Amino acid sequence: HGTKVLLRTHTTPVQIRIMEKQKPPVRAIMPGRVYRNEAVSPRSLVLFHQVDGIYVDKGVTFSELKGTLVSFARQYYGSGIKYRFRPSFFPFVEPGAEMDIHCYICGGKGCRVCKYSGWLEIVGSGMVHPHILKRVGYDPDEGSGFAFGFGVERPFMLKYDIDDIRLLYENDVRFLKQF
Repeated sequence: HGTKVLLRTHTTPVQIRIMEKQKPPVRAIMPGRVYRNEAVSPRSLVLFHQVDGIYVDKGVTFSELKGTLVSFARQYYGSGIKYRFRPSFFPFVEPGAEMDIHCYICGGKGCRVCKYSGWLEIVGSGMVHPHILKRVGYDPDEGSGFAFGFGVERPFMLKYDIDDIRLLYENDVRFLKQF
């Protein structure tokens, strides 16, 4: 109809809407379908599903964020999973970090799924930026929070040793019956 439409690229904006309507403590999970201008490859498509999470209250720390993400990784992938955190930039958090897990498709030796690095990024995260807290009417001197976001398909691929994300969308009944 002559109007331009931008398909949602993140579920992250939902965090702001929740904080605008609710005073701390805030604990929320926001799932949704998102779209990106990506080259189709074994590890990425133009469509995927994302889950964002946010926790804001008095005294929330980066250690709590790390503990939450490590707990998730151990429960989902197994207690022996190797992981690391790397500093990373995301506009709504400071500091920001990405969590990687050891690629157990290739055992860390390098494969096309992990781009031959031996590691796979599973979640972007960080402490909610004080400017964001101010924007929604929270006092950053009174409280803090953390946020994270991850795609659903990649953890599923890792858990079930699937080396090509496209298999999840091909509707091949022989493949899908495994799950």
